[in-house]
Parts: sequence; structure tokens; C-alpha cells
Amino acid sequence: MGHNEVSKSKFLSLILRHKPESIGIEMSPEGYVDVSLLCKLMPIDKEVLDKIVSEDVKGRYSYSDDGKYIRANQGHSIDVDLGLKEVSSSELPELLYHGTADRFLESILIKGIKPMSRRYVHLSADRQTAYNVGKRHGNPVVLTILARRLYESGVRFWVSTNGVYLTKYVPIFAIELFG
Repeated sequence: MGHNEVSKSKFLSLILRHKPESIGIEMSPEGYVDVSLLCKLMPIDKEVLDKIVSEDVKGRYSYSDDGKYIRANQGHSIDVDLGLKEVSSSELPELLYHGTADRFLESILIKGIKPMSRRYVHLSADRQTAYNVGKRHGNPVVLTILARRLYESGVRFWVSTNGVYLTKYVPIFAIELFG
């Protein structure tokens, strides 16, 4: 994506995850907004929007089955019902990974991993993805999460459309700095 598309993608993320009211658009309870209205209010060409959705390597956005609506797949700070699929024990990997910046490490090792401004803690199935997430926030650190152990202690997990594992909180007993 070119600079213009990257800028539009960041603004799209702000609208679909956090502040739809910033452009005067209403969101459905499931997080969808009308594509034609979004294109008018943002403003963005439908072709550019399609390019952002199709080329986003993290799969942040998805259209409704009829293509008339769009939403972010996860990462919301506002209350939306994404219809997330709860993960069963047999579907959950033994380990998951959380990428962060080293400046947050001390707090995490005392308090655990909290969703902060988001509704869920985001976890990756592989180290590289977690590393890339951490790199966006500073000097990256990848934490190994004992996902199965958490699940067995009663913690619930969900998975988003684009394969991001979500949970409400990761306590310190389930975090390994190295491993």
C-alpha cells in the first residue's frame, strides 16, 4: 500500500474500532457500518477501501456477506458484539504469544496482561506475529503465554475472524518471559 492508503487504513481503524462518531456514522451492535455512507463521510473511494481490506496482512477488516457493510474484526475499545467463537480445549494451542514493548514489561510482570483501552488481550499463535506487534510499540519483547494452563484454570478464549486469540486478562502465573 502507498502512503495515502496507509493513512486511510489508520483512519479507518480509528473509525471502526474506536470512534465512529468522529465522522458522524452509526455502528450496528455487531460493529458494522454502511459502506456507501462510510465512503461518503470518510471520504474514501470504494476501490481504495477494497484495496485496504484485501491487502491488510493482519486481516483487520471484513465485509458483510452482501458487501454492503464493513467492520473491524477485533481491537475495539467500544462495546460491539462480534459474535466471537469461543475456543474449546481441543482447539486451543498449548502456547500463545503476546508482543509488547520492553517499557511495559515491568508492569506486566507485576500485574499481568490487561486489555488496557481495548476489550480483550490480543494473543498470537506464532512468535513472529507477536514480535511484529511488539515492534510497533518500541523495542519488542515476546511473552510466551501458557494458554492451555490458563484454560484449565477457567479462563475463556475466543478467536477472531482473522485468527487472533482473545481473552479478558492474562495473570502472571501464565506468562513466561523466555521459553
